[in-house]
Amino acid sequence: MTAPLLRYQKVALGYGGVPLLEGITLEVRRGDFLGIVGPNGAGKTTLLKSAIGLLAPLRGRIDWPSGPQTVGYVPQRQALDSIYPLRVHDVVAMGLYHELGWLRRLGRQQRARVQAALVAAGVERLAGRHYRELSGGQQQRCLIARALVGNPALLVLDEPTNDLDIVGETRVMELVAELHTRAKTVLMVSHQLRVVCRYVQQLALIHSGRMVAGAAASMLRSERLSEVYGIPLRVETLHGRPVVVPEGGSDAR
Repeated sequence: MTAPLLRYQKVALGYGGVPLLEGITLEVRRGDFLGIVGPNGAGKTTLLKSAIGLLAPLRGRIDWPSGPQTVGYVPQRQALDSIYPLRVHDVVAMGLYHELGWLRRLGRQQRARVQAALVAAGVERLAGRHYRELSGGQQQRCLIARALVGNPALLVLDEPTNDLDIVGETRVMELVAELHTRAKTVLMVSHQLRVVCRYVQQLALIHSGRMVAGAAASMLRSERLSEVYGIPLRVETLHGRPVVVPEGGSDAR
């Protein structure tokens, strides 16, 4: 078995020396599709920040056993809408600025990489449009293209379907699933359990300062999910995919 891509060893995470999450032990292997879910405020974004290097552990160790890796980060779309008076092509090219700096122009090779990322995310026809004019789903795919342009070993997404209608949500998740089949390792944070459980292979549940992770099938148990979310939930199967629903209610968010 190959070495993990990313590994957490008895990690505590928090702010100002106060832990929010403790005892995190996790391995992300090349080719994994890991979803991280839990109630609002449970610490999902905190864990994500540690994965992309923005938050150091209070205790324990986070390392890359296979050596340093490129991470493609897709932030929450809502935090970026108002600051991008740019065209889609330019937004995607921003993913190369860590290589080129802010003042250097793209060379032939870099332009080819931008075009390839646009195609991979299905937004090549939008390259000349202004980012702020796009629909929410189109903006999300543009941000995914920006993350892909650096050819990352690990693709990290923060709430990629938040505030999207069902069409945009489906298209974004089908894109992420397709990227995973193209040998991308994916780590995705979401509060939308009903979306996540239909696509991921591995699932991490965060609750009461702790995290438990494993194969999605073993995590998607009615009793376990009911405890995490504090309401009665049941897991059913629809067209071969798991569906989480509240007892006596409709499909769970």
